[in-house]
Amino acid sequence: MLHKKSAISVAVLIGLFSFSTIFAQEAPKDVTLYQGGKAYEVKTYTQSFKTNTPQNVILFIGDGMGVAHLFAGLTANKGKLFIENCKYIGFSKTSSSNRYVTDSAAGATAISTGTKTYNGAIGVGPDKNSLKTILEEASEQGKLTGLVSTSSITHATPASFIAHQPNRSQEEDIAADFLKTDIDVFIGGGYDFFTQREDGRNLVNELISKGYTVERELNKIEAYNGRKLAGLTAPKGNGRVAERGNMLPVSTQTAINVLQKNKNGFFLMVEGSFIDSGGHGNNTIQVVEEVLDLDQAVGRALDFAEKDGNTLVIVTADHETGGMTINDGSFETGMVKGAFTSSGHTGVMVPIFAYGPGASEFIGIMENIDLYTKIKKLLLK
Repeated sequence: MLHKKSAISVAVLIGLFSFSTIFAQEAPKDVTLYQGGKAYEVKTYTQSFKTNTPQNVILFIGDGMGVAHLFAGLTANKGKLFIENCKYIGFSKTSSSNRYVTDSAAGATAISTGTKTYNGAIGVGPDKNSLKTILEEASEQGKLTGLVSTSSITHATPASFIAHQPNRSQEEDIAADFLKTDIDVFIGGGYDFFTQREDGRNLVNELISKGYTVERELNKIEAYNGRKLAGLTAPKGNGRVAERGNMLPVSTQTAINVLQKNKNGFFLMVEGSFIDSGGHGNNTIQVVEEVLDLDQAVGRALDFAEKDGNTLVIVTADHETGGMTINDGSFETGMVKGAFTSSGHTGVMVPIFAYGPGASEFIGIMENIDLYTKIKKLLLK
């Protein structure tokens, strides 16, 4: 028979082993550490173009993307990004009209309209009056227009190029604003804001009556070859890269395919939405995933721009998120060890990269509103 003291000792040891096993299983993953992975190949593009002024502009906005986020992606891809082909580099000061630290709505509205406004504003000025956006002005001059986003297409950044609402939370009102424009292609989440509405309207049916093809599946979006496309890929925002796959590069390619059919040119804005989420969550893994996803979409645009010779590609951000820095990394393995000073936005400048005719306009330190002014000068009459 087992001695009483021995039995107690065995029970304690079993308990400690069980506790340590459970603890090991439940220990939180260190999301500030990206372990590394397989790198994708990055092409180098020529730097000679047909004209000095573009016929088309493709504007990428990495939501929340600062220099550290970008360098995290570059390190993870073992030292190379498509964005490096954009040899003309500047910085944007991002403050809004009422805050040193902007939000995405005011930041995107500044870029889309050339006016600094209050945090939360969608396509309206500090007085809440509507401001005409670069997308709307391009459409008025006979150019085709498009928006692509990994978030809901009614979320702050894409909304600021097409809608006019006093508050970014009014996503049903923002969805209705899509029906007031002649936008040619838009792809992102947000299906429910078009269909499950308090006012009972079914905006999908209204879009169809206006000549749009409405698609929800990525394979159908990828195969689309028509003139008017509304791709609504999720009820609200799309999932992370592991869930949504290559939705952003594919949607960028589809938008270019639709818009390039116009002899008068086009304007396209593409948002990598969830770099911001990685910053808010102090999650280096998500930052890396999202930067690399955006960069591969940029690669699709550069493929087109090099062949076309009349297309300006711009890559920038609306603000920085997380106060990110990088404390360690490896170009050999792709490992990145990030660190963060905040779970919110910060006020630091964000980078601007440009490739194509007119790219030299984007050198130096400028205000976010200068992006609108420069794009308008180059693209519109």
